[in-house]
Amino acid sequence: MKVLITGSAGFIGSTLGLRLLERGDEVIGIDNLNDYYDVNLKKARLARLEKYPGFKPVLMDIADRDGIARLFAEERPERVVNLAAQAGVRYSIENPAAYIDTNLVGFGNILEGCRHNGVEHLVYASSSSVYGANTTMPFSVHDNVDHPLSLYAATKKANELMAHTYSHLYDLPTTGLRFFTVYGPWGRPDMALFLFTRKILAGESIPVFNYGNHRRDFTYIDDIVEGVIRVLDKPAQPNPEWNGARPDPGTSKAPWRVYNIGNNNPVNLMDYIGALEEALGKEAIKEFLPLQSGDVPDTYADSTELEKAVGYKPNTPVKEGVAKFVGWYRDFYGV
Repeated sequence: MKVLITGSAGFIGSTLGLRLLERGDEVIGIDNLNDYYDVNLKKARLARLEKYPGFKPVLMDIADRDGIARLFAEERPERVVNLAAQAGVRYSIENPAAYIDTNLVGFGNILEGCRHNGVEHLVYASSSSVYGANTTMPFSVHDNVDHPLSLYAATKKANELMAHTYSHLYDLPTTGLRFFTVYGPWGRPDMALFLFTRKILAGESIPVFNYGNHRRDFTYIDDIVEGVIRVLDKPAQPNPEWNGARPDPGTSKAPWRVYNIGNNNPVNLMDYIGALEEALGKEAIKEFLPLQSGDVPDTYADSTELEKAVGYKPNTPVKEGVAKFVGWYRDFYGV
């Protein structure tokens, strides 16, 4: 297939692109290479993809309406995976405009490109953060998610609603994937595992928010990518049993779906740090701090619907995934 991936220099986008290229798909990769974090890391990720003749890199911001429209018209991708986004819960408190430009305006441009160019299936990144103030565990796609705790979460919820209208009005199959704390090799430097590893190796203290009482459904990158590909290969279908009197938040009469992709096994933050200390062979100096604004204490994915739909459920144990990350980090940075 010809697949367009936005955010192709990103953590998930580059790993997904590599898998698709390895299986013989043609990949058009859009990225604006912004400096939210180390651009050299983004370029190194892209270098892995550029070894394949089927890869076409495009330097573009998805908020560029005319540029995106031209690209879709010229390339006519069969399927699209939208992973470009301004990421990070905490940064959304400092710089909300970045989230409006990319996550809302940019996503609208992608929807328009899909609508006007016969795209067979749009798969897009949502987030576990949409569950916000929900406390019922595990989080289910059948739960109401109308109480986000950060603008980042609100934009991801908005993406799901925007996609639904396009599925309903234009019969565009769309699937939103709520990712749960993705980690692994080639990860993002603003994420805890990356930050902790750098600080522990440098002998610096690490910030442990909520006094270490967080629980996160940490999900290994290869598990995420496997789930994305399986979903991409199976365009969303309408749910014929959907009932407006008892509306199910996870399905629709339109060809629209949302799924959780999580390990279905929340891990205490202190155990996560313990796995990292073991992999590094060095104990962390911990600075215990209160819960940060916009953060939720726990995440826990119910992946039942994903498993029913595509026969797959993430399963990489945290100790194994963290050890693989540390191996990559030492090799990449020579430490």
